[in-house]
Amino acid sequence: MAKTLAALASDVLRATTRPARSDVREGVREGVREDGYLRLEDYGALGDGRSVALSGADGSIDWWCVPNLDSQPLFDRLLDPEEGGRFSITPTEPFTVERRYLPGSNVLETLFITDSGRARLTESMNSGTAGRLPWTELARRIDGLDGAVRFRIEMRPGRRASGASPYQSKIGEYPVFHVDRVLGLFLHSDGVVVERTDEAVTGVLTVAQGQREVVAIVAGEDEPLVVPTIADIDERIDISDAEWRQWSHRINYDGERRPAFIRSVLALKLLLYSPTGAIAAAATTSVPEGIGGKKNYDYRYAWIRDAGYTIKAFLAAGAQMEAKAAFTWLLKRLAEHGPRVCYTLDGALVPDLSEIDVPGYRRSKPVQVGNTATDQNQHGVYGDIFETAARFVSCGNILDASSAELLSHLADRCADAWRQKDAGIWELEESQHYTMSKISCWQALARAVELADQGQLPTTCRDRWSRERDRIAQWIEDECWSETKQAFVFYPGSDKLDASLALAVRFGFDGRERLEKTLDAIDRELGAGPYHYRYTDVWAEEGCFLACTFWMIEARALLGQRDRAEAALAGISEALDRGVGIMTEMADPKTGMFLGNLPQGLSHLAHVMALDVLGGQDAC
Repeated sequence: MAKTLAALASDVLRATTRPARSDVREGVREGVREDGYLRLEDYGALGDGRSVALSGADGSIDWWCVPNLDSQPLFDRLLDPEEGGRFSITPTEPFTVERRYLPGSNVLETLFITDSGRARLTESMNSGTAGRLPWTELARRIDGLDGAVRFRIEMRPGRRASGASPYQSKIGEYPVFHVDRVLGLFLHSDGVVVERTDEAVTGVLTVAQGQREVVAIVAGEDEPLVVPTIADIDERIDISDAEWRQWSHRINYDGERRPAFIRSVLALKLLLYSPTGAIAAAATTSVPEGIGGKKNYDYRYAWIRDAGYTIKAFLAAGAQMEAKAAFTWLLKRLAEHGPRVCYTLDGALVPDLSEIDVPGYRRSKPVQVGNTATDQNQHGVYGDIFETAARFVSCGNILDASSAELLSHLADRCADAWRQKDAGIWELEESQHYTMSKISCWQALARAVELADQGQLPTTCRDRWSRERDRIAQWIEDECWSETKQAFVFYPGSDKLDASLALAVRFGFDGRERLEKTLDAIDRELGAGPYHYRYTDVWAEEGCFLACTFWMIEARALLGQRDRAEAALAGISEALDRGVGIMTEMADPKTGMFLGNLPQGLSHLAHVMALDVLGGQDAC
């Protein structure tokens, strides 16, 4: 059945993104399964604060790790189109679709249009009135709007790269599916007719005008299961939507760009792992940065950089509770493990790298879990944590004595370490005196001095931090500026450029004239239409990095170049208007095709910060 559905979707799926007026995406584009794969822009993301599911425009949920963001996937068709798990609800006849998120919500709506009628699919990772449920509940509601539409259903758990063999059993009166330690229920309303085997639940349903059917999965790992009624699950779809809307209503941003701002903040909220406060970089692993390439990484971990930037984005949005939870988690990890680059969502060190024997997205290998970045030396962690602390304090908050002592020790460590080479913001194998790393050290000590002057940090080493800050600034001016390039270069003696240097403007690094010239050089050499590559000569291996473009927009605006910033924002917004508002890490500048893991926190948070600056918000 799976191949039949894939072939049907490939032949007939025409995806239209048409959100309500309160959302930002408009326009029409084509979306098909090619060799079993959907384009990444054809996915929407669902989440409940613990896990994230990716739902495709053809009605197939192709990725869902259960019960947590970093668990093994229950559905992994994203990386294994033939044998991977999926949960599909697809019309049996040719169809077109219109998709949107409900306004101010992470509840997703897909309108299927066939010759025989129209039906609406509403999808939610459910929560309750008291917040996240103590189990995972993926709910899918199908409403008949006119005529009649017949759907084919397939719920097929993945085999975990042949490491598990799904099976079904009966416990009491309930048929239960098992995948290793995951226990789950496939629940449905009376109008859904299904057949069950060990490996799958398949079936059909037909909805006529005014008819509603509901299907859902309730699952957990090594825990008892609650068996909710279909009526309760259906009601919780609306409760979840109301909870999302209530949360987003409090977002601190006004003006015509508010829908775009809220959509990115909602995407960031999906990546906040509520059991601990950690912020995942993305919800997937091994989605390639270049099709056929080897830059396929596991992003289901919490990076200090990404977490710090996301905390700032939450603060800019007025989401104080999320920012505080994430900041506390980050400080505790630094106290426990020291300034590592990344941690697991539970706060442990990231495991060693291991490969998984599945085809990969569009046959791009390796597929892997774990990440080698955790053991790298990256000076950027100092700037990231101190910028986060400074932003937290600027919002009227205070640091406790334990956190202040921790930050003071980190400032001392930065003052000693800045002269060393490191792997840089891009986690490169070659250690160098990367310019951006030195600016991050300058940033850390500059914020440390400011926090000490505000009484937030002990002042014992304040004067030493000040002197080292000034030495770093002078070193950057002397060693990292190229008269030939008229720009700060990637590292001393190089003629390469690095787009992350746009962040130096946000960080308040001195030298307006040189920073303006550096931005111009980045546009000339790393720009590709509305996009930007990360650094010189990387275009053969990967697409353009979306966050870099938003950093450039933010920098232009901060330097008073509002017209250029607005024009750049219009260009990238048009280029990204290809889905329901979920961003990946990168895009192919020639085709616009999305690349890399998704939803990508760094892309969304950079978007939030650019809009914040352009909107002239008075957020802290």
